[in-house]
Amino acid sequence: MSQPVRTRFAPSPTGYLHVGGARTALFNWLYAKHHGGSFVLRVEDTDEARNTEEARAAIFEGLEWLGLDWEGPGNEGQCGPYYQSQRGEIYEEWFEKLREAGRVYQDDGAWRFRFERKAVTMHDLVCGEVTIDYRDESNTPDMVVRRSDGSFVFHYVNVVDDLTMGITHAIRGEDHLMNTPKHLQLFEAFGSAPPAYAHIPLILNGDGSKMSKRDEGAALGDYPKLGYTAEAVVNFLALLGWSPKDEQEIFSTAELIEKFTLESVNRSPARFDPEKCRWVNQQHLLKMPAEDFVTACQSEATPAMLLSIQEKVSLLNEVPEAVAFYLQDDYPFDPEALTKVQGNALAGPLLKTLSETFAKLEDWTLAKASIAETAKAQGAKPGQLMFPLRVALSGKSGGPDLGAILEILGQAECVRRLTHFTTLL
Repeated sequence: MSQPVRTRFAPSPTGYLHVGGARTALFNWLYAKHHGGSFVLRVEDTDEARNTEEARAAIFEGLEWLGLDWEGPGNEGQCGPYYQSQRGEIYEEWFEKLREAGRVYQDDGAWRFRFERKAVTMHDLVCGEVTIDYRDESNTPDMVVRRSDGSFVFHYVNVVDDLTMGITHAIRGEDHLMNTPKHLQLFEAFGSAPPAYAHIPLILNGDGSKMSKRDEGAALGDYPKLGYTAEAVVNFLALLGWSPKDEQEIFSTAELIEKFTLESVNRSPARFDPEKCRWVNQQHLLKMPAEDFVTACQSEATPAMLLSIQEKVSLLNEVPEAVAFYLQDDYPFDPEALTKVQGNALAGPLLKTLSETFAKLEDWTLAKASIAETAKAQGAKPGQLMFPLRVALSGKSGGPDLGAILEILGQAECVRRLTHFTTLL
């Protein structure tokens, strides 16, 4: 029986959670979930000088917001994560194995790992075969695994952690690709099988430059503040380097788990497109059940008001402005839209007549139909009245369906707004 899949994400708490790190975590999580396995969170916090509590909290909050649940040793009834700073005894124990086997030696106070002088080939699940020739000692000097101050280096603790935690698949950024042959030599020295490695492509900006922490969209913590939904961001991150066999682009998290494979991870770098991210979010908002959308908006507006603008917003932080005209008696008018209406000589008379028609209606459900009838009676086309009416009722040139606006505002308020607006023409 094959070993259950076990993946891991191993961030350092030295800064905010970057979208590149979030995508790495997501790919590991999706792969584990797809195979019914487990996903481990391991905090590489041995750099005490650079670690911060804020960065640690940002990592946890970001993963929790995305919905990436993890496994760990357990802490006061909660699950994980592992902390490298708490694993010193384990590192000492495995270091002794290397020392007893004669695979490490001291050099100016530090300890170096003695490479076997041979060619090492790794079989990467994304990049294919990669070979490093260790026979040339001048190009591949023995590796420091323990500094002169007694602390262990990344390469060593990374291998010991993967070994002792039973990691079966290490999915990480392509920038680690050349480290892997070093790790394979350590696994071999310990007499243990390494995990399968998959190095995923880098994320580039639209102009082809490598995405840095200062670039637009880099900080995962900004996304909830900007009004993105977690499931939309998960969807977008998955598309940065992975694609399904068909043309589908909008996925629920459950669909991503079902479809995700390493065979479908692209070899070429991914391009970050902020507009594509907004579009993906808009598609998720459109698909949201009415009750979920209303809850997500966290607005004082009524459900009817909110649902009328569901198709009009790309981000949740656009909702307050989109529904503001419903809630304000003295709502502002878009200057360009107002100027356009004022330049239409028919607008004033048409709106005045419509206001009188609205006031006389005994059945308000007939309000929208009366717009075309009023325009026709005045020798105008319905479109010549609908735009001025929209601006009169909302102050805007676009927005919810006119029928929805009429229904939500009600007869008395629509008449009041029309009467006020005609004084501006």
